[in-house]
Amino acid sequence: MFKKIVEDLLQAALEERKDLFLIDFSLSGDNAIKIVIDGDEGVLVEDCMFISRAIEHNIDRDEHDFSLEVLSSGAATPLTLPRQYHKHVGRNLEISTLDGHDFEGELKEVNEEDVVISWKAREPKPVGKGKVTVTKTETVRFDNIKEAKVKIKF
Repeated sequence: MFKKIVEDLLQAALEERKDLFLIDFSLSGDNAIKIVIDGDEGVLVEDCMFISRAIEHNIDRDEHDFSLEVLSSGAATPLTLPRQYHKHVGRNLEISTLDGHDFEGELKEVNEEDVVISWKAREPKPVGKGKVTVTKTETVRFDNIKEAKVKIKF
């Protein structure tokens, strides 16, 4: 019953703020609520406060004892939803696939079914000695992605 109340309030808040979306929601046995959100343009502290207030201010504390934690998907957190990829076009990703391949390169394109990444590699010249730098591209379907992380450069 309590979980349904929280889910309804969360859904209403996300309907009001279409730029935000849910990554994870959990409710433990002692009514500890944990919500992880992301946004099309990132997540600010104010966005977490908006979600928190939408839930906390609409539940009677005398009736339900609970704790609430609302946080954003971290920079090093793997991407889990196709919607998250769009804001990372132009950044470097590290992708592991279910069929055992690993790719690291710049995210070039995102569509409904897959992502396209590109990277530079050194390969032997077709004729003669030495190596030449070539650009490689790989298209990876979302249903084949085991894990994808944004590579942060300092």
